Amino acid sequence: MGVLSKTIILSIAAPSTVVIAQAEVTLKPDRPFLWVQPGQTAVLECCYTNKGKLESFKWIRYFREGNHTIGPANVNLTDLVTQDVDSKTSCGVLNFLTVQPEHSGMYQCWLKDSKRFTHGTYLHVYKPVEKIIDLSEGTKNKILMAEGVLLLFCVLLPSAILLYQSKRHNNLEMKKVKMQEENIYEGLNLDDCCTTYDQIERSQTQGQYQDVCNVMEEEEEIQLEKP
Repeated sequence: MGVLSKTIILSIAAPSTVVIAQAEVTLKPDRPFLWVQPGQTAVLECCYTNKGKLESFKWIRYFREGNHTIGPANVNLTDLVTQDVDSKTSCGVLNFLTVQPEHSGMYQCWLKDSKRFTHGTYLHVYKPVEKIIDLSEGTKNKILMAEGVLLLFCVLLPSAILLYQSKRHNNLEMKKVKMQEENIYEGLNLDDCCTTYDQIERSQTQGQYQDVCNVMEEEEEIQLEKP
């Protein structure tokens, strides 16, 4: 029974010790991401508080290779990639003297004593877009101003042409109507007009007399037929 009770006490006490050790460590916010160009320097930090105590740690890395994510992998320290410790702020520091594209990835610290990962920082090494035509800011402003003037002409010129054509068409129509009004009596012969008028009057008068005679003849014929 004595051995069994000691075993139970140890099994209960061991997890509580781990919980207390983890509770003593507080992780500080890390920089979420860092963008740098190839050849530049980069500094990553993982900070924590542990009542003034420094923990042993190591840097690990997750990175993409094709369509797969590889990690956690230990960061290889070289002359260009070094590791330091800032005792004042309790931070682990990873220095890149010359960043290369293959250094891109997610970097975290593994705290060995408390067995915890820090939040981590994503390092992205990008290649800037090369300029095909290198123009100064003054030249760019002049080009933009010229484009604005051309755009203004493209909008105003067609409108002005349409207005001019519409006004010209209206003037031609007014002149045409005026000329028709002035020439309405040109080319007419007054003698012919009088002769035509007399013929019309004479034909109307003769027609009336002929109608009266015809009526009288019809009445006589009707009377002669009676017994």
